[in-house]
Amino acid sequence: MREQSLAGQAAFAPTNTADIADAMIVSSGLRIEVDRRRGRGAGLNPTGRFEALQRETFDDGWQTLEELPPFRTDVQIEKPRTAITRNESPDIGFDRSINPYRGCEHGCIYCFARPTHAYMGLSAGLDFETKLFAKPDAAKLLERELAKPGYKVRAIAIGTNTDPYQPIEKEWRIMRGILEVLNKANHPVSIVTKSAMILRDLDILQEMAAKNLVRVGISVTTLDRKLARTMEPRAATPPRRLETIHTLSEAGIQTAVMAAPLIPALNDHELERILESAKAAGAAEASYVILRLPLEVSPLFRDWLLQHYPDRYRHVMSLVRSMRGGKDYDADFGKRMKGAGPYAWQIARRFEMAARRFGLTRRGMPLRDDLFVPPDGSGVQLSLL
Repeated sequence: MREQSLAGQAAFAPTNTADIADAMIVSSGLRIEVDRRRGRGAGLNPTGRFEALQRETFDDGWQTLEELPPFRTDVQIEKPRTAITRNESPDIGFDRSINPYRGCEHGCIYCFARPTHAYMGLSAGLDFETKLFAKPDAAKLLERELAKPGYKVRAIAIGTNTDPYQPIEKEWRIMRGILEVLNKANHPVSIVTKSAMILRDLDILQEMAAKNLVRVGISVTTLDRKLARTMEPRAATPPRRLETIHTLSEAGIQTAVMAAPLIPALNDHELERILESAKAAGAAEASYVILRLPLEVSPLFRDWLLQHYPDRYRHVMSLVRSMRGGKDYDADFGKRMKGAGPYAWQIARRFEMAARRFGLTRRGMPLRDDLFVPPDGSGVQLSLL
């Protein structure tokens, strides 16, 4: 571990405060041992930002680190009072969403949802990938909310925070239950995922598609298997995602490709190939998002970059900051998704030209909201305990 750290440090010369902090991480051994985090995305597990005490693991000379167990997936039950989350962001095209899970086992190092784990007193690092929360009552809660008098129908977005088809869905089947409620009520839904597990629910999706009630976006970050496995360790491989696009589109489901996130000097050169491959697979729509590094995601991503691509670190972060006003991230509406400046403008033009060339639209046919049938409310009484 020390040898790997020194090698990374030799390829990286710090130039500002954030870079100096990264160099300290590399040289101090704060990364979790590889054997303890094998198959995970993050190399760190910093204390949550709301915690009063900061803790770190270090070798006290008695080989105590060798006794620590590897990080394993642990799922706890969460009992929220509502299933639908509302938002008023002008940057996104929906005002309501459902998150069946908190945390995500896919372990994507760039995931902008990582900082939400701090609200649970946990780390945005390895805790986010291994200490998960499932909401088994989500379908019942949803049915109760849809049955309320005066409910106004608009498409519900699922997968906008963490992936509803992450590996634990195979056992918990929460997403399946949510789709059953939505299908029965003829309620429109848009789904974003990078998992082929969505094909398990093809029967429900086809029924909804026949009534123009569903749209699916498949995230394709890269076509490079090695980069994908490093950056998104437990997500579907790129070919599997393209196969999923093909199967969904062949089944008559509105399917979009999302080139997200685009990381300068790492995967942004693949933009045209991603769109072309997705179109060949059957995608009809396309979108993209520039890398976002809010709060704890920034040091986690920088550490990952130092660990796996130390020779590209300075170039990648320089371009990232050029699109974020000199910072790692700019959360201002209108900038956070696409960035600003010459490099961001160049990516936007490339996307527009490629989408036009391959016949990919920015927005497909609107989902119907006039078929909604409110649930009768039977069987939705939940326990207060």
